[in-house]
Amino acid sequence: MTGPVRRARRLPVVLRNRSFGAVWAAQVLTQAAGRMFQVGAVWWLVGFAGGARRGLESGLFLTVSTLPAVALAPLVARVVARHAHRRVLSASAGVAGAVAAATAVWAYAASLPMAAVYAAALALASCQAVFDPCLTTSVPELVEDADIEAATGFELSTQSLAGLAGGLLGPLVVDAWGLPGVVAGCAGAYLAASALVASARFAYGPATVVARSDEPGDPAEEAVPERRTLRAVLAGLPFIRSVLVCFAAANVFTTAIYVVMPLYTRSVLHSGGPTVASFEAALGVGTLVGSFTGGRLPGRPTDVGAACLALTAAALALPGLVAGHATAIGSLVVVGWCVGVIGVRFVALFQRLVPAADKPGFFAVMQALLGATFPLSSLVFGALGDDLSARVLCLVQGVGLAPVALTLWWLRARDGREPAAPARPAREALVVTGDAS
Repeated sequence: MTGPVRRARRLPVVLRNRSFGAVWAAQVLTQAAGRMFQVGAVWWLVGFAGGARRGLESGLFLTVSTLPAVALAPLVARVVARHAHRRVLSASAGVAGAVAAATAVWAYAASLPMAAVYAAALALASCQAVFDPCLTTSVPELVEDADIEAATGFELSTQSLAGLAGGLLGPLVVDAWGLPGVVAGCAGAYLAASALVASARFAYGPATVVARSDEPGDPAEEAVPERRTLRAVLAGLPFIRSVLVCFAAANVFTTAIYVVMPLYTRSVLHSGGPTVASFEAALGVGTLVGSFTGGRLPGRPTDVGAACLALTAAALALPGLVAGHATAIGSLVVVGWCVGVIGVRFVALFQRLVPAADKPGFFAVMQALLGATFPLSSLVFGALGDDLSARVLCLVQGVGLAPVALTLWWLRARDGREPAAPARPAREALVVTGDAS
């Protein structure tokens, strides 16, 4: 009997645990659908439906699509804490499916007004803002205690892959079937995800999860210091505060690439959806490679980070100097690799410097701070895209990022001089690292 049991235990948890596998499949469907709608709608606005202000319209769309994750964070935290997680997951995916289905029917029947496109984007992004954190919180309710680390790592590692798949499909579906095709595909994915979650069995409920956390362990681990406010944490960590400001400024220029790429495709390369899809793939593959290789690079995080930001600035500016599809593909691979490396190195650094009890609040606010720059970037570069050529926007990105790289390089003198916190248990470190990357 031990042979079959051991072979079963060697299977990935997503295959051994049918409920977790169903919820994981729902995650893939929702995240791929959200990304497909976002990228596809931007390409539809720039390549087909946009008027004289294509850049501003696409920038507004991306702003609407990214605001809920930041603005609704406190409300989402309360909803996830007070309601059964399976119900929250199934309901959020179901509502997103209903919204997408209604939008698809409207789009097939008549031309969608721009306000309806924005409203659909806001509704779908709001549902995703509920689904994603609830899914991560639900992992201990789906698997045995021994499988929590593996399940969490599996769940987090699929986020970028699902986003990559959606980014590839969005422009291709728009070219083939227009915006109605994209929204209909999203509706099917969301409704299937809702059904998958409803079919799953959350075998280890909140009481079991609490009992796990209350199990006796190392007394040193049980003596958890009282959590402080984020202001109190950052007051004692000026180096981290300066680094976060640097990255918030860098995001203004790097995330503009989601506006600039479609504009560059249409106005410079005079190409279509397959080109936008290839750009998404190049950026996604580069990010994945950077995430896996970043920890192997020698040097302090600020040295590596400053070098990567400088390389990113050069890569963003290159398509503005030398126009071409191959140039843009190569530049996006480099940009993605740098983003992946920076994420790995600095999240690991924050793990060492931020006190253990302060990490949950710190990383949540870090994500909100960095995410808040995306709407600003989308609006600014979208508006600029109506008056400046896409090649000039590439140069603006590169030139604007250069001072940030210099600032981070200047901060290297303070790198690591603040007190290190005690090591966090492997399970929590994995969750935080995955979320931040």
